Amino acid sequence: MDSSNDEALDIIVTNVVATFRTRCHLNLRTIALEGTNVIYKPEVGKVLMKLRKPKITASIWSSGKIICTGATSEDEAKLGARRLARCLQKLGFKVRFSAFKVVNVLAVCSMPFAIHLIDFTKNNRPIASYEPELHPAATYRIKHLKATIQVFSTGSLTVTGPNVQNVATAVEQAYPLLFECRKPLCK
Repeated sequence: MDSSNDEALDIIVTNVVATFRTRCHLNLRTIALEGTNVIYKPEVGKVLMKLRKPKITASIWSSGKIICTGATSEDEAKLGARRLARCLQKLGFKVRFSAFKVVNVLAVCSMPFAIHLIDFTKNNRPIASYEPELHPAATYRIKHLKATIQVFSTGSLTVTGPNVQNVATAVEQAYPLLFECRKPLCK
């Protein structure tokens, strides 16, 4: 960050999506009848189970695949996934926690300046797009990091990526490009 006044940007992780497998078949009806904090969705073929601490929601399929959403860190996602596996063990299933993977991370960040979106997209044309009729933000995609940044004119960023490290790297990489397209301060 080569601005005249270096200040740290707070990147706040708002959602971590993770998957894991139980390596056994799960009877959704049993989970729905005997489990706690459960919503059974037979039309979709899944069960939603919620944990209070860490605060996560899990989609459970009969094949044993489970998707956890709502965690605010990778460690919290893993802890929540392990707690879910333990809940299923207590219901009598022979669950073995395996193939845990963080699939997606959503984070927000606020720049200390407003951004001129039209200039930003003109300067970064192939990887940045801005359609004001469709969405108020410019989209900036970084292919090698598999990250996408939604840039709003207020300076707010919404970043999605495969893990927390890639999200942080994406913000660091985009900062100089955003800094040169900042709006002048009004006095």
